[in-house]
Amino acid sequence: MKQPIRLGVNVDHVATLRQARGTTYPDVLAAARLALEAGADSITVHLREDRRHIQDHDVASLVAEGDIAVNLEMAVTDEMQGIAERLRPRDVCFVPERREELTTEGGLDVAGDRERVTAAVARLAAAGIRVALFVDPEPAQMAASAAAGAAAVEIHTGAYADAADAAAREAQRRRIASAAVRARELGLEVHAGHGLHADNVAPIAAMEEIVELNIGHALVARAVFVGLGAAVAEMRSAMSAARD
Repeated sequence: MKQPIRLGVNVDHVATLRQARGTTYPDVLAAARLALEAGADSITVHLREDRRHIQDHDVASLVAEGDIAVNLEMAVTDEMQGIAERLRPRDVCFVPERREELTTEGGLDVAGDRERVTAAVARLAAAGIRVALFVDPEPAQMAASAAAGAAAVEIHTGAYADAADAAAREAQRRRIASAAVRARELGLEVHAGHGLHADNVAPIAAMEEIVELNIGHALVARAVFVGLGAAVAEMRSAMSAARD
């Protein structure tokens, strides 16, 4: 039997709904608790430079709970690294970030910015934080991530999720599979995410090299109709079925 696969639930868009009206609800911490009760293993939040959804107090409240495995996505900036050093989430995932993008549009170019990324990884590792790098499924990025000292890579699955037809999707699936094998050979823990939902997750979840998927938008969207707990349980079931 394959190793069980973990599910990290991204609750950014719970905060998006709250920020749309500037209210105190829906509560991010309550959403995190629901997700964990329904089968999530960890909670992911992306603290963006423009604070468009998740706020500093959301991260602080999640970490302060003590029993929530928090994965903090962030840009490779001094401000964000300082926040991570102060709050000490269990995990940090460095991602590229541009103010004008609706969502993260591609992987971090570790190969092209190795010195800066290596320094950031070392800084947070010294604070006891496990660091992953969000990268496109390219051999050069796997090698650069290992050289930078990262504990893990999160493979960007956006091109797979957005593929125009079955042939293009299969080509992207093979690309991800190859990158996952290479990453594990290099000693990296392999995660994946972006654009995944219950109807396309199985081929990615079936890859035994991948030990964690981080999924958010699709779960919050599904929750509009069935509730967050049911949405997470559906995803957990789809991932487990693909793994068996």
